[in-house]
Amino acid sequence: MTTVLTAPAQDKPPARRGSRRHRRERQALAALLLATGLLYLWNLTASGFGNEYYAAAVQAGTQSWKAWLFGSLDAGNVVTVDKPPASLWVTTAFARLFGFSSFTVLAPQALMGVGAVWLLNATVRRSAGPVPALLAAAAFALTPVAALMFRYNNPDALLVLLLIAGAYCVVRATENASPRWLALAGAAIGFAFLTKMLQAFLVLPAFVLVYLVAAPATLGKRLAHLLGAAAAVAVSAGWFIALVDLWPQDARPYIGGSTDNSMLELAIGYNGAGRLIGGSGFIGGAPGGGTGGGGSFGGDAGLTRLFGAGFGPEISWLLPAALIGLCAGLWFTRRAGASDGARTALLLWGGWIVVTGAVFSFMGGIVHPYYGVALAPALAAVTAISGHALWRGRHNRPARLALAAMVAATGVWAFVLLPNLETAKNDAPGFVSLLRWTLLVLTVLVASALAAGAHGFRRFTTVLAASAVLVTGLGSGAYALATAAAPHGGSIPSSGPENTARSRPDGESPSDGAVTALLSTTNTTWAAATQGAQAASRLAIGSGKAVLGIGGWSGNDPAPTLAEFQRYVAEGRIGYYLASAGQTGGTRGPTGSSEIATWVAAHFTPTHVGGQTVYDLRP
Repeated sequence: MTTVLTAPAQDKPPARRGSRRHRRERQALAALLLATGLLYLWNLTASGFGNEYYAAAVQAGTQSWKAWLFGSLDAGNVVTVDKPPASLWVTTAFARLFGFSSFTVLAPQALMGVGAVWLLNATVRRSAGPVPALLAAAAFALTPVAALMFRYNNPDALLVLLLIAGAYCVVRATENASPRWLALAGAAIGFAFLTKMLQAFLVLPAFVLVYLVAAPATLGKRLAHLLGAAAAVAVSAGWFIALVDLWPQDARPYIGGSTDNSMLELAIGYNGAGRLIGGSGFIGGAPGGGTGGGGSFGGDAGLTRLFGAGFGPEISWLLPAALIGLCAGLWFTRRAGASDGARTALLLWGGWIVVTGAVFSFMGGIVHPYYGVALAPALAAVTAISGHALWRGRHNRPARLALAAMVAATGVWAFVLLPNLETAKNDAPGFVSLLRWTLLVLTVLVASALAAGAHGFRRFTTVLAASAVLVTGLGSGAYALATAAAPHGGSIPSSGPENTARSRPDGESPSDGAVTALLSTTNTTWAAATQGAQAASRLAIGSGKAVLGIGGWSGNDPAPTLAEFQRYVAEGRIGYYLASAGQTGGTRGPTGSSEIATWVAAHFTPTHVGGQTVYDLRP
């Protein structure tokens, strides 16, 4: 961008290793990473086991190697989670090394968050320099949805880390037209696919565009390198799909969420078309409730979804500034060559924002606001890169006005979003009101000073720059701190202050204590069986025993079938059947879970434990 916005003061040369400036840069990064670690790890276990559905799969993986490999919900390996198991591989390894606990389930995601912040800094630094790199890393760390998901055990933490790793490899590949680095980028995306399937591919258009536009090689070589990277994606993602398909179906768990016990169908249907367009992509309706309509959780589909009540507090704090900065940056560098690092960076991160943001905005299936964490690194990077470049070109009036617009849009939008903090405690409204109006006054002052050219007063320059950074980060930072300070639970966590409904685990029941005490005395393959994975997960964690969640996540997977369930009972492998422990879902054909309930009721005598109906299935 400096080729167009040529500032009177030229860029400083890169700091030499061992120099004072280099040491200061390293110290600043170390301080940022330490602060990020404290933010993500402090009081981490307040959220218990977080998403108990995935926590139960981790527990199963510590009890069975096969469950670890396939991501089974139970150590008996009846059905898997409805996602590929890459994130479970990491978390289960941690739990196997240090023991299964709340901390070992949640800590890997926090460490991934610190790694993601470090890697984003390294990526932005290569193309835009140390200052925007540090600003981007700090903005990313303080994004509310990042503070949520890097303290939670959903697959999104590993997904984001791998996507940033892919971007870093693309930047390295683009510098010297390196097929090796480009193949590594493909491998990162392949493993991201094994984390959250097709969502990993949303960054590929930006990666391809940047390499085609900026790599210093002939068009033929660039295309050949991209084909090699595509092969790397296919191999790193496809080996597990092939493994699942080649493994005898009667010797592995059913692939939860699929219609034909296939990992590929899971990717294309339930986690592919089902997420994008809804309807038939889901088995018996949307998991966890809802009917498949995208408005159930993330708001109505359309251009304004990312600014709405669902996504807005999670991810949109820097979205206005990023869009203004992206448009301004691309305009001012329209005559820059392919070697312009800032323009290349804007194409990379801007393409990431445009494609991922468009998909999230218009997808018609189930969309959860916490998906927005996949936008967080790109929004932070574009805001930092464009803002820094516009600041350096502040002698240019259009650039100065664009920067003032970025600051104004961010401050005003934070003023709109901050009332969401008022749900915290009774004394919060007064603090939030003070914060909002203080931020608004600062926004007006800083934006006006930038537009008027107050940077011309040399002594005022540093204060103005610091004030601009403060205005753009104060709102999201306050919301991120409130997010980290609050416990979160359930399958659909949301950022922000503590909320009773938000922090309460799915299906929590006061009778669970009596039931888990009963199950903990069993020595069968499964201590119990019950309808659906959510109730089964909670009971498995409470009792420390395997619990068979009939029908998987939604209760509608054909696993186990009635015949299989009857065989398990005849072999004495199931201790109890719990008929009233949070039943979800309905019948799926002649072997649906309702037939199992009917068969149990017809052949066994019910008793009551803690208010729940329990059938003793033991011989």
